[in-house]
Amino acid sequence: MFKDVIRKMLSHVISLSTSIWHNFYFHWQLKDKTGYLLLGAFIFVVALIPVLTYQLVQYKNIQHDIKCLALNIFHEARSESNAGQRAVASVTLNRVASKRYPNNICDVVYEKRWDRIRKRYVGQFSWTEFDRPPKLKSKAWYRAWKIAEAAYKEKDKQLLNGAIFYHAKYIKPSWARKKKPIAQIGSHIFYK
Repeated sequence: MFKDVIRKMLSHVISLSTSIWHNFYFHWQLKDKTGYLLLGAFIFVVALIPVLTYQLVQYKNIQHDIKCLALNIFHEARSESNAGQRAVASVTLNRVASKRYPNNICDVVYEKRWDRIRKRYVGQFSWTEFDRPPKLKSKAWYRAWKIAEAAYKEKDKQLLNGAIFYHAKYIKPSWARKKKPIAQIGSHIFYK
């Protein structure tokens, strides 16, 4: 008996929902849908704006990071081989990954720290101390940009055993005495 009651109720609910659906469908076919289409298009555009804006901002941020990385490669190693330029990019990216340095490329490149000897803030990369604008329409610049793009795309790879320091082999900075060199590529010596 209980099963019969449930069966009757279910059949009544199904027939009611079917008639409601048929009713809705019939009236929908008769209506002018221009308003609905315009409303749907408006909602779609409004929903799409934040997505496109986010993508555009992300693209600009990535391009800005790549430019900072390319500038660092260009100024620090433009006369080096591709491996030497890639090594400079690796040190920059390893610093970004390190907890001792800022967490984005441009902040790492332009970071300044207090120098007790000179009694002033000094750039981590010497070229950032100069005010002269670089000539960026050269083959060396385009090469640095290509290497920066490639390095940025592979930035999650740990390169040069995590090296975060380097210097040209023709200078002998005092800090280098306390560190063990891990590689020499071109005219640069790299340290962990």
